[in-house]
Amino acid sequence: MSFFRSISALSRLRSRAVQETSLLNGSVRWLQMQSSSDLDLRAQLKDLIPEQQDRLKKLKSEHGKVQLGNITVDMVLGGMRGMTGLLWETSLLDPDEGIRFRGLSIPECQKVLPAAHPGGEPLPEGLLWLLLTGKVPSKEQVTALSKELQSRATVPDHVYKAIEALPLTAHPMTQFGTGVLALQVQSEFQKEYEKGIPKSKFWEPTYEDALNLIARVPAVAAFVYRRVYKDGHIIPGATSLDYGANFSHMLGFDDPKMLELMRLYVTIHSDHEGGNVSAHTGHLVASALSDPYLSFAAALNGLAGPLHGLANQEVLLWIKSVVEECGENISTEQLKEYVWKTLNSGKVVPGFGHGVLRKTDPRYTCQREFALKHLPNDPLFQLVSKLYEVVPPILTELGKVKNPWPNVDAHSGVLLNHFGLTEARYFTVLFGVSRSIGICSQLIWDRALGLPLERPKSVTMEWLESYCRKAAA
Repeated sequence: MSFFRSISALSRLRSRAVQETSLLNGSVRWLQMQSSSDLDLRAQLKDLIPEQQDRLKKLKSEHGKVQLGNITVDMVLGGMRGMTGLLWETSLLDPDEGIRFRGLSIPECQKVLPAAHPGGEPLPEGLLWLLLTGKVPSKEQVTALSKELQSRATVPDHVYKAIEALPLTAHPMTQFGTGVLALQVQSEFQKEYEKGIPKSKFWEPTYEDALNLIARVPAVAAFVYRRVYKDGHIIPGATSLDYGANFSHMLGFDDPKMLELMRLYVTIHSDHEGGNVSAHTGHLVASALSDPYLSFAAALNGLAGPLHGLANQEVLLWIKSVVEECGENISTEQLKEYVWKTLNSGKVVPGFGHGVLRKTDPRYTCQREFALKHLPNDPLFQLVSKLYEVVPPILTELGKVKNPWPNVDAHSGVLLNHFGLTEARYFTVLFGVSRSIGICSQLIWDRALGLPLERPKSVTMEWLESYCRKAAA
C-alpha cells in the first residue's frame, strides 16, 4: 500500500508542477503582452481617448455657458489677437512662463524626457509620446516609437518626381509643401472616409496618416536640401539612428554635436499652442475633415510667411549684414548705431518680440545654453549675445514694443550656421519638419474628441460702426 501511496503522491506532485508551469507560462505571456501594449503608442491612445471624451462631454454639459471674456473692436480689427477661442490640448503658452508641453516647461522636458546619451538633449520621439498621451515615456517606449517611425519612413517615388517638376529656384518651402501634398495620395483617412467609417473611429486612420507623415517629412525635407544645395546627391536614411539624428544625417551633417542640436531643435520647435498661424491653419483645415496631409500642407503655407516661420531666415541674414558692414569684432556702440539705423529705416530688428510672450523666449534660452556649452567662441554667437544686451533697451526706449526680448528665431540660425548648415532660405523647412509633431498630435485628438467645424462669425466695418453707435447711446 505504501508503494501505491508513493506513486499517488508522485502523480499529484507532477500534476501540480504541470499546473504551476502552465500558470508561469501564462504569466510570462501576460507580461509579454503587457510589455508590448506598454510600448505601443496606438494602444495607449485607445485607452486614453474614452476618458478624454467623457471629460469633454462633462465640460460642455456643466460649464458650456461660462463666459471666458469680452470681445472688443480692437480684437476684431487686430487679427483676433488675444481671443480665447480654440481647444489645443498638447501645449499651452503662458505670456510670462513660456511654452509648456502637456504642463512641462522646456527645462523640465530636458530633464525628464529620454535622451540618446546621458545628459544629452531630449529625443523628439519622446516629445511626440508626451504630446499624445500626456505622460513622460520610458526609454523603452521611445525606442519602440523610434523603430515604428523608421518602419513608416519610406517615401514613394512620385513624391520626389513632383518636387523635381519644380525649378531649382523655387523656395525650399514651396518644394517641401509640394512634397507633403504629393504624400496625400496615400491617405488612410481619405480611404476610410470614402468607405463610410463611423465618426467614433475617425481618430484611427488619422493616427495612421499622422505617424506616416511625421515619419516621412524628414526624408522629403532632406531631399529638397540636397537637391537645391548639394547638386542632388541624396543621402539615404540610417535605420540605426533616432529621428533627429537621422534627419541631420540625411541632410549631410554627422557631427555628434549637430545630431544633438537637431534633437533639441525639433523638440523645442514642435508645438507652440494652437493660436499661431501654422497651428491654427492646420486645425482650421482639419476641422473640415481634410486629412492630415492636406491640413499640414496648409499649415506649411502659413509657416512660410515672413511674420511666422520665415523669420528665422531673416534673422541670420540680418546678422550677417551686420558682420558685412561692421566686421565680426563690432563694438557695443557700433552695434547700437546699426540697430538704430535698421529701426530708423522703417524695418524691424528680426528675432525680437513675440505676439504672446512678455519675456525672453525659453526656446531662445535653451539654445543659448547649448551654445555656451558647445560653441562659446563662435563669432556669430558672441554677436547674438551682444544683441541680447543692446536691443531690448533700445526697443524699450522706442516705446512701441510690448515685448523687447528675443524669441526663438534670434538664436536658431546661428547654431545651424556654426555646424555648416548656412543656407538661411532653408531654415523654415527645418521648422516645418518640427511642427509636424505638434500639429499632427493635436489633429489626432481633434478627431478623437469629435471637435466641430471651425466657423467664427465675421462682420463688416459698417456693422461695427453701427454697433458702437448703439452701445454709446
